[in-house]
Amino acid sequence: MDSVLRMAATVPVLLLLPGDRTLAGPSPTLFLPFHSPEDLRSPFWCSGVEALCGFIPSVPAPEAVAEVQKRAPEEESEKEEEKIVLPTNESSEKLLRIRHSCAHVMAMAVQKLFPDSKVTIGPWIDNGFYYDFDMEPLTDRDLKRIKKEMDRIINRNLPLIREEVARDEAQKRILALNEPYKLEILESIKEEPITIYHIGNEWWDLCAGPHVDSTGHINKKAVELESVAGAYWRGDENRPMLQRIYGTAWETEEQLKAYIHFKEEAKRRDHRRLGQDLDLFSIQDDAGGGLVFWHPKGAMVRHLIEDSWKKVHLQHGYDLLYTPHVAKADLWKISGHLDFYKENMYDQMDVEDEFYQLRPMNCPYHILVYKRKLHSYRDFPIRVAELGTVYRYELSGSLHGLFRVRGFTQDDAHIFCLENQIKDEIRGVLDLTEEILLQFGFRKYEVNLSTRPEKSVGSDDIWEKATAALRDALDDKGWDYQIDEGGGAFYGPKIDLKIEDALGRKWQCSTVQVDFNLPQRFDISYVDSNSEKKRPIMIHRAVLGSLERFFGVLIEHYAGDFPLWISPIQARVLPVTDTEVQYCSEVVSRLKSNGIRAELCYGERLPKLIRNAEKQKVPLMAVVGPKEVENKTVTLRSRFGGELGTMPSKSFIRKIQSAIENRTRL
Repeated sequence: MDSVLRMAATVPVLLLLPGDRTLAGPSPTLFLPFHSPEDLRSPFWCSGVEALCGFIPSVPAPEAVAEVQKRAPEEESEKEEEKIVLPTNESSEKLLRIRHSCAHVMAMAVQKLFPDSKVTIGPWIDNGFYYDFDMEPLTDRDLKRIKKEMDRIINRNLPLIREEVARDEAQKRILALNEPYKLEILESIKEEPITIYHIGNEWWDLCAGPHVDSTGHINKKAVELESVAGAYWRGDENRPMLQRIYGTAWETEEQLKAYIHFKEEAKRRDHRRLGQDLDLFSIQDDAGGGLVFWHPKGAMVRHLIEDSWKKVHLQHGYDLLYTPHVAKADLWKISGHLDFYKENMYDQMDVEDEFYQLRPMNCPYHILVYKRKLHSYRDFPIRVAELGTVYRYELSGSLHGLFRVRGFTQDDAHIFCLENQIKDEIRGVLDLTEEILLQFGFRKYEVNLSTRPEKSVGSDDIWEKATAALRDALDDKGWDYQIDEGGGAFYGPKIDLKIEDALGRKWQCSTVQVDFNLPQRFDISYVDSNSEKKRPIMIHRAVLGSLERFFGVLIEHYAGDFPLWISPIQARVLPVTDTEVQYCSEVVSRLKSNGIRAELCYGERLPKLIRNAEKQKVPLMAVVGPKEVENKTVTLRSRFGGELGTMPSKSFIRKIQSAIENRTRL
């Protein structure tokens, strides 16, 4: 690893980040200049979402492409770039076979070195492979031994041979090996015949393939074992704890090096570490796992996000709501959550012989607000929005920083409209989504239109109308999208939007869902032009999703270097000596009175004060010495722009205000 990082200091690298799924239009591309991990300070943007009517999705695996540029610095403007594009399992059948075969080679190596170990499952994953073993805990030293044994197996160029056997024969062979987990896997396989893959005549496992023809087709220099983790068998905490070995595999050594660069940069941007280093948030053991404490700096960023969100929604004709965190359990029976999502909900509370429930989502509350009075067709569309905190039960082992928590605030809104208003309302949501995401720098999206699944509610006619309205709105907007046939919710079709972060990872962000189910369950209605009662259409939509998860992805996307307008501290005023402190205090007061978030730091030598500001990623520093006090000026220093010169404090304030207003940096 050290040698790779040393190479990174001298070899320029470009991270090329195209979407790896086929879209109707050109793939978005982003170039990230990279010379060493600490040199990356480009202000990129990203976000994430919790499914509006589902539950918290797992953190997506990175889908990135990297290209390494090999050339001498003096030749940068003249030489052609040698590009190394990282393929994916979907784009390269060869890579998928390599990764699947590596899992088998690793399992064979483990059982050679640890004869008492028992194998379970070993699939390929987005960036490599893993295998679970029932054995004693492993160490990093053990991983090195396993990798050396894998290299020996690869060098022997052993064939991987597919064999079909009867179920009874497979069972007989498994019993002979005393492999209880294989026996359980066999029982779960319903297809016939049973397929087995052999590595030479020395090792085999139940497997459907595919694999390379022989171990010699694996480049041992493009394979690395990454880590060991504990994993319960079948994900059941009541079953045995297994040793899961993760590995990564690529087609070439150059691809592996590019991936390592990617992984190191992801580690540098980890929101959990940056959240602690920058004092943004914490999760306190004394309070419980998955419950987020927003510290003053993090709370300021959240305030700015919320304030911007509310302003845009009010401009787009939404009314804001605040609703309770608990409700009678009967409400969740009507909505269907107790039937479908009970395992994700907390236990009920007995309050004066009535049962109450912490809310897992906001939709039923907004329906109750709608039902408070009888509506006319003239009232539509009705748009309501709330930043509502919800609570969902998650196993402690699944919690992950801000990405998977037990309490989070949803960027939630619902639209009640007529059938002939669906298209215009969806288009309005797309416009609003674009406006909000542009504030955070998002311009490229992956968009999916999900259609009717096999099991659904609602008539064919309304499904066709709703799906056509979604499609027409996307066409009007001019966004490229792909169709996810049968991928809609049981209650209606939907549009899902994914954004791509600075490392090429894709995060589902905005979602727009048409719902025929809840209006029926809650029996909501309106009076039409003929004085007859009709049922309105309900649209669920989110732009930012969970504020916690959104903030976590923002931290990683910026690497903690927030742009000026959203930075919790926009400027630090730094005196050269303590004799300038009084004037510095006056400057800070003027900055604050003009709406600029500023603070005074002193008591250390100036170089250390500057280094501390750099570590805390403060965008601007105003340095004050004797001349600045005498002339009533400051010397402005920017993290990104370097020295910006000496100027009167009024000019300094105007400069900052202009940059904040225009969402630019100095």
